[in-house]
Amino acid sequence: MAQFRLQGSKVLAVDMSGDTVKAKNGAMVAYEGEMTFKKKSGGGEGLRGMVTRRLTGEQMAVMEVKGHGTCYFADRASEINLVSLHGEKLHVEAENLLCTDGALRTGTTFTGLRGSAQGNGLFTTTVEGTGQAAILSDGTAIVLRVTPQTPLQVDPGAYIAHTGNLQQHFQSGVTFRALIGESGGESFQIRFEGDGLVYVQPSERNTVGGDL
Repeated sequence: MAQFRLQGSKVLAVDMSGDTVKAKNGAMVAYEGEMTFKKKSGGGEGLRGMVTRRLTGEQMAVMEVKGHGTCYFADRASEINLVSLHGEKLHVEAENLLCTDGALRTGTTFTGLRGSAQGNGLFTTTVEGTGQAAILSDGTAIVLRVTPQTPLQVDPGAYIAHTGNLQQHFQSGVTFRALIGESGGESFQIRFEGDGLVYVQPSERNTVGGDL
């Protein structure tokens, strides 16, 4: 199995001995040894993945890297966070997924509606199996524990990923930006309930489908 390690906080080094990894297309910045590269489509493998991508628009240009040596990955000087999976599923925004072990299965899942008035659906990339994944954050991410006694509200623009047995609910109404006068329309929060971990970045991405 490929070995993931960080060089500082913004470069991922992956040591391979004939192993395969999948990485964001264009994220390779250097490599040592013998490597082969093949461009693939994201959102899932096979016919089901193709249909899912057409329906959801969850596009993720990835490349498959295989070989012997060390490959280095980075993306716009973003911070990199390592996630070890042991049979569980990681839900992650496609733009925040940098690299996964080749044995991990990727797909796309529907996570809910952002209000019936707009009818906008939300989809996230899923990574499942045993191995390592590297996810990106704009600034140093924090990992927050959710328990049945302590649900969590998150700004959708700051959400990166989550693992565990969590349920998501989209709540309209007053959110963080509305409290300081920066909200210009209907706003939303993501409420997580259950037992798991949520990764949050200290920066807000531009979201689609209204003011989040």
